[in-house]
Amino acid sequence: MPAIYITTIINAPVERCFDLARSIDLHSFSMAHTGEKAIAGKTSGLINKGETVTWRATHFGIAQTLTSLITEVEYPVLFEDRMVKGAFKGFYHKHYFEQRGDQTVMKDEFVFESPLGIIGKFFNALVLTKYMERFLIKRNAILKHVAESDEWKKYI
Repeated sequence: MPAIYITTIINAPVERCFDLARSIDLHSFSMAHTGEKAIAGKTSGLINKGETVTWRATHFGIAQTLTSLITEVEYPVLFEDRMVKGAFKGFYHKHYFEQRGDQTVMKDEFVFESPLGIIGKFFNALVLTKYMERFLIKRNAILKHVAESDEWKKYI
């Protein structure tokens, strides 16, 4: 299964970064280019353990829905979401947070498996892994910008 690891340094308190990462509203804002919108489950505010969110978005020109369940929360250092329904065969996304002085180190671990056996593996190698990495980097850049400005107050 492909795995993506990203580290983002944010000049903001760990609690703010943790809550922004769980914000349905910020996620929707950061993914506006895909038309991503929460359509079921938790559709606004901060998502918590045991809650689900169903997203609708367009990727590769195809409208898709994906439902994630928050399976673990350790405030403010870790939360995990897992796909329970969607285009992937499966995935989990762990979000780690560590306060270092005036900065927060935010780490993502995103592990996924595509359907369609060997065809899915080929698609991962050629396209999907880089696509998902860019997707997460863009989201984190927006989260960083919001956390380091006064905009964070709109989302938590």
